[in-house]
Amino acid sequence: MTMTSSETTSGRLSGTRFGYRFNIVGAIGFTVILLWALVAIFAPWVIPYPVGEIIDLDYFGPMSRELWFGSDYLGRDMLSRILMGARYTVGISLAAVTIACFSGVVLGMIAAVAGGWLDTILSRFLDALNSIPSKLFGLVVVAAVGSSVPVLIMTLSVIYIPGAYRFARALAVNINAMDFITVARIRGESTLYLIRSEILPNIVGPVLADLGIRFVFIVLLLSGLSFLGLGVQPPYADWGALVRENIGGLPFGAPAVMFPSFAIASLTISVNLLIDNLPQKIRDRSVS
Repeated sequence: MTMTSSETTSGRLSGTRFGYRFNIVGAIGFTVILLWALVAIFAPWVIPYPVGEIIDLDYFGPMSRELWFGSDYLGRDMLSRILMGARYTVGISLAAVTIACFSGVVLGMIAAVAGGWLDTILSRFLDALNSIPSKLFGLVVVAAVGSSVPVLIMTLSVIYIPGAYRFARALAVNINAMDFITVARIRGESTLYLIRSEILPNIVGPVLADLGIRFVFIVLLLSGLSFLGLGVQPPYADWGALVRENIGGLPFGAPAVMFPSFAIASLTISVNLLIDNLPQKIRDRSVS
C-alpha cells in the first residue's frame, strides 16, 4: 500500500514533534537514573528504619527478610543508609555539576565572543586552576576549611569549572566564526543577543553530554573524598563514606561493603549509557 504525501508529511511532523527515541540501552540508563533521583527525593519517607538506629545485634549481618541489604559494622540497616546516602551523593553531585557547567559555559561563550584581553585573562587563569590535580585540590580545601555540604559543593564546582569553560569556549569559537554570526554583528546585535540566541542554541547538545560526563567525574571524586574521610561526615554518609565505614567487612564478603559500591557503579554506568545513547535530535541540533 502506497503512503500518500499527506500521510508522509503527517508522519514526518509527528516524528519531528515526538521523535526523541531512545534505544533500549539508553532507556535502561535513563530508568536507573530516574530511580535514583526519586530515591534521593523521597528517601526519608521510604527507609524502613532510622539510619542511626542499631537493628541487628550482630555486625556485618547477612541479608534477611528484615534486613534486605544486611547490617553494617554497628548493626544498622544498610538499605536505609544507602537510600539516605543517595540524597547526598546525587544531591551534592547534581548541585556541583550544575554550578560548574553553568559557570563554565557562560564564561566560555563570553570569552569566545568578546575575545581580546578578556579571553586571554580567563583562559590563562582557568588553565592554571586546571593544572592542579583535582583530588589534591579537594583534599587541601576540605582539610583546611572543614567538611560540610556547602564546602563540598563549592569545592567540586571550582574543580570542574575550567574543564567546562574550555569545552564551551572551543564550541563557541567555532560557531562565532560562522557567517550567520557575522550577519548578526552587521545588524548591530549585542553580545548578549549573540550568546543567548545564536551561540547557545547551537552548542546545547554537546554541552548536555559534557554535563553528564562531568556528573560522573564529580560522583567519583566525591566518593573518593568520602572514602578518605573528608566527605559527608557522620552520622550522615554518602555512598563513598558507606564503603569506608564498612571496609572491614570486605574479607567476609559483607553486603555492607558491596552494595554501596554497586550503587556508585549503577549510577555512573547508567549516566554513561544514557550519554552514549542520547537521541540524535539532542546530540545534533542541526537535525531538522
